[in-house]
Amino acid sequence: MNRTRRHSPNSTILCMVICLIAGIMTLPALADDAAESRQIVEKAVMTFDNFSKAPEMEGFRRLMKDARGIFIAPQVLKGAFIVGAAGGSGLFVARDGGAGKWAGPAFYTIGEVSFGLQAGGQSSEVIFLAMSERGVTALLNNSVKLGGDVGVAAGPVGIGAAASTANLSADIISFSRSKGLFGGISLDGAVVAVRAGLNEAYYGGKKLGPVDILIRGTASPTPGARILLDGITEAAKK
Repeated sequence: MNRTRRHSPNSTILCMVICLIAGIMTLPALADDAAESRQIVEKAVMTFDNFSKAPEMEGFRRLMKDARGIFIAPQVLKGAFIVGAAGGSGLFVARDGGAGKWAGPAFYTIGEVSFGLQAGGQSSEVIFLAMSERGVTALLNNSVKLGGDVGVAAGPVGIGAAASTANLSADIISFSRSKGLFGGISLDGAVVAVRAGLNEAYYGGKKLGPVDILIRGTASPTPGARILLDGITEAAKK
């Protein structure tokens, strides 16, 4: 004999209250993530502007014209003492090969562990260029180890460095700026991982992954993102 299970009014109300409380508890986290993601975009605009206009970044400007994607981390912190942990948050934008239109951003963390004596905490701005489809595809995964899952090389810096870009064949080419000085940076061993919470918060609570944002075009650029994308589009033309 089939028995129909009936829920009492009290149990239904209890379930509704629990769901409501859970929803309310997630609001502060979403608000914090939304604020952080907007700050990353705003700082990324300034970081990209600094890199693209600096006289010594001639090599960066030449490579950027052919890049399939650009990762910008406005602040990567490096620890002190014998073992230094480095890490920060950043964003990635990608270009459609046919139309040449930039899409994004998608949000990530970047972290590594470096060994060696260090003179103290250090903050750097980091940009790396995905020069191949393989480089872009690797960053569509939940996480990727640079130098392991995909090839990476330090970018050339200095007046006249553009001439050496022809010899670079890595999937990813990286640059940094610390204490006002630009340089190439080795990101071998660095792990780049998706920050799902920031992506969700930045795009209004939609659970969007990098493929949705960068390839399928599911997410529409926000006004802040449009400033960044327009700046990259203009710089890539020069």
